Amino acid sequence: MLSAFGRAFRTPDLRRKLLFTIAIMALFRVGSLVPTPGVDYGNVQQCVAALEGSTSLLGLVNVFSGGALLQLSIFALGIMPYITASIIVQLLRVVIPRFEALHKEGQSGQSKLTQYTRYLTIALAILQSTTIITTARTGMLFQGCPVDVIADDSFMTATLMVITMTAGTGLVMWLGEMITERGVGNGMSLLIFTSIAASFPSALWSIAGGSNGPLNFIVMILVIVLVVGLVVFVEQSQRRIPVQYAKRMVGRRMYGGTSTYIPIKINMAGVIPVIFAASILAIPGLIAQFGEPTAGWVVWISDNLVQQSDPLYIVLYVLMVIFFAFFYTSITFNPDEVADNMKKYGGFIPGIRAGRPTAEYLDYVITRITAAGSVYLAIVALIPTIVLVVLGVTTNIPFGGTSILIIVGVGLETVKQIDSQLQQRHYEGFLR
Repeated sequence: MLSAFGRAFRTPDLRRKLLFTIAIMALFRVGSLVPTPGVDYGNVQQCVAALEGSTSLLGLVNVFSGGALLQLSIFALGIMPYITASIIVQLLRVVIPRFEALHKEGQSGQSKLTQYTRYLTIALAILQSTTIITTARTGMLFQGCPVDVIADDSFMTATLMVITMTAGTGLVMWLGEMITERGVGNGMSLLIFTSIAASFPSALWSIAGGSNGPLNFIVMILVIVLVVGLVVFVEQSQRRIPVQYAKRMVGRRMYGGTSTYIPIKINMAGVIPVIFAASILAIPGLIAQFGEPTAGWVVWISDNLVQQSDPLYIVLYVLMVIFFAFFYTSITFNPDEVADNMKKYGGFIPGIRAGRPTAEYLDYVITRITAAGSVYLAIVALIPTIVLVVLGVTTNIPFGGTSILIIVGVGLETVKQIDSQLQQRHYEGFLR
């Protein structure tokens, strides 16, 4: 693998792409440390420990921004508005026929959907930046912090902060698209990878510095290696459904007569179900922050739906991961559409009649595979949390299943792209 890295950097055009990608990722990290105008950086540093690694919704977004959210930097929102906008546009394909028609139009339709996603990203950035600045000004962002994080409380300063954070989101979106176009890998995914990976060293150090630190540190490293191995094994696994194309004459030429397969991954939904489940379960805790601390419903939420180790939280988390795995897979893979396309081009699954029987067979296979994939997602998401509870580590750290799934998934996809480009140049790739 090291020799393959050397070959990649010895190839001029591939070296330029890799260096360009690394430069953009470094620029993204630098922007995550630049404070927004109007923020008292010294006071922010005093208050940031209160929510660092929190399991609340803000804490979850902070992990995906690489700690930039709680620093109130110009990239505080990170890539989350774009992710949210992309998910919303995909979900709207189910309820808005126009979006589904654009999706089927090919490149021109995809360009339109991408443009809608950009507009929605800016709108969400304005909404989210306004919410974050308002909570920071009222003291709700850093509860219990005795100092003010906003140096100037005027309306003009707040407006400037909203404009700066929104512009930062637009810049992050542009940086991600530049990586996709001129670099290696998917730009948005690599920026998320950069944000999450940046928080790992400090989190590991916090474990090593606690009680039984060295032992807990070694155990946690072993668990991470085990989970990464499990994720790599499952993400590389797929069910291949054979497809045979009948021979047909078009003019004087013979077409078809070939055999191929439909690759179906065990985890077709990716990390989306885990993100959905964690985000929704974080909302009750966020709402409880605005209630009276002694109120019955606030106490109940604090006792059952805030800590990831609470039994009710774990049960609801598993059920929601399974539900969203089936829901998202049903949106992204349509058996009827696949069966119709196969029938149109003379393809069929050996032993299965074309048309409706093929769609029913594909639906049967997808349901069984998704059942196994959803259970796998729930297990991967819960293993780090359970290990931390067993070790008695109370520090909240970003070693949840979401982080590991994203890091490993993005890493595998990027390595595959580099590998394919190396093989095009007759070199031995990473995955040989």
